[in-house]
Amino acid sequence: MKEKWFKKAVGYQIYPRSFKDSNGDGVGDINGIIEKLPYLKDLGIDFIWICPIYQSPMDDNGYDISDFLAIDKSFGNLLDFKNLIKKAHDLGIKIIVDLVLNHSSDEHLWFQKAISSKDNEYQEYYYFKEGRYENDVRKPPTNWQSFFSQSAWTYVESIDKYYLHIFSKKMPDLNWTNPKLRNEMKKIARYYLELGCDGFRLDAIAHLSKDNTFTNINDLELAFDSGKFSNREELFDYLKELKTEVFDKYECFTVGEVGGCASEQEGLRYSNYQSGFLDMVFNFDTCWQNGAYGSIDKKDSEIVTDVYNLKTNFKRWFDAFYQKGWQPVYWLNHDHPRVLSQYGDLNYHYESGSMLGMVLLFMPATPFIYQGEEIGMSNVNYKDISDFDDISAKNFYDAHKDNYSKEWIVHILNRCSRDNARSIMQWNDSFNAGFSSTLKKLKINDNYKEINVSKQENETKSILKSYKQFIKYRKEFIDFIITNKIEFIDLDNQDIFAYQIKPLTIIGNFRNFEVDFDFDLDGYEVLYNNYEILKYQNNKINLAPFQALLLKK
Repeated sequence: MKEKWFKKAVGYQIYPRSFKDSNGDGVGDINGIIEKLPYLKDLGIDFIWICPIYQSPMDDNGYDISDFLAIDKSFGNLLDFKNLIKKAHDLGIKIIVDLVLNHSSDEHLWFQKAISSKDNEYQEYYYFKEGRYENDVRKPPTNWQSFFSQSAWTYVESIDKYYLHIFSKKMPDLNWTNPKLRNEMKKIARYYLELGCDGFRLDAIAHLSKDNTFTNINDLELAFDSGKFSNREELFDYLKELKTEVFDKYECFTVGEVGGCASEQEGLRYSNYQSGFLDMVFNFDTCWQNGAYGSIDKKDSEIVTDVYNLKTNFKRWFDAFYQKGWQPVYWLNHDHPRVLSQYGDLNYHYESGSMLGMVLLFMPATPFIYQGEEIGMSNVNYKDISDFDDISAKNFYDAHKDNYSKEWIVHILNRCSRDNARSIMQWNDSFNAGFSSTLKKLKINDNYKEINVSKQENETKSILKSYKQFIKYRKEFIDFIITNKIEFIDLDNQDIFAYQIKPLTIIGNFRNFEVDFDFDLDGYEVLYNNYEILKYQNNKINLAPFQALLLKK
């Protein structure tokens, strides 16, 4: 049986607003992506996943869509998008786009019709409910809290009803129990496949089904329970419908975002070889393994990578999926801090950045590189809450400003916010890091003159050149990587991340200090070492800070 193309592919995620601006308006765009296609080809990329470019008021940076079939003018137009597909395909690069199925913008025509009169039929496209009363005080239908730290319900006075939104209040959830709505979303998917897109990253796919009893979680005023709107049984009926009526009709690649709400067994239900509905699913289990999530009360010194947990989480998923399904692997996406700042160290920029790339890129899964990861871009160092662009950062500030100083909240956002990944791509050391001839809303990381593509392309050793080496080696050994089982070495080790995928062995020191590692190097060829030296004696390797070794036997 012929292997699916994505098993041998390396992906690259693009956040278009901050990738490359072609027309000087301060916003990255489609033509900017076209301009950088040769760079991606040279890096070794086989497909790109592009975050939403659809018409949007940009409350949540494009995931709040007001017209699913229109390109937002800030990114270009439909002709630009068609040209991107053609140019990418000419270079052998496939195009994956976000398919946002869980919600629309509140500025979408459907929603505007829904709130235009008390009994408008488009209310069935969303979840509209009447409020409940306690002691003559009107309250939301339930006490559910959204992912964005607010009530999951917003009141519309003109129709005296609330609507459900598990994300921003400007992103009302779509009602998948309604067959008319499901047909509309299938039309949207077909439209982009007919344009020539090669597949979809299915945003927030785990949340399409809700607990339709709409009961309270507990006695609190506001309470969070992801089980009210995650991985519910009806969801799999919807996915089956999408697969049989849309995805199977095309050679369509699908990767679903199921986040931190799905176990590996649930992940297999989504994407196993025999009866799965998707090709693979993202989970978040290997993110935040340094204690940074929810760390407002932690000092910087308490943010330390838990290497053991990181390895065991990878192992759980690989063990569950071996010969049963395929997975993506990644260090971050547009919703996470920079991996260099999470698991690496700016004081060991080249060493930690190259080590992290090596550990990721030889796993038996499809790797996704996030823009700027290949040059070791780091978290931002913003000074004021006004510097942040993300709605969830602003909500976080509002939720905590009464109990913490503004300076401390900004410090925590520099550690954890989604803006870290969304800062502009650092192309060179010129004005605005070569991103744009002007700069309006998006800010630059202060270190762009030291960390940028142009500089690393001209250095003898760099993170970028290491990534190119790793991808080249990955493709050379790809038949072994996609066939053999990953075997973790010294799993209990608290500092070293090591595994074998025969004939390769990968050894990475996750610490900013020297660590001894028991390993017999006899018979091994060193394919890559991010240091000039290799200290080895008596079957023990003395690994320098963030040292990375790629071995072949």
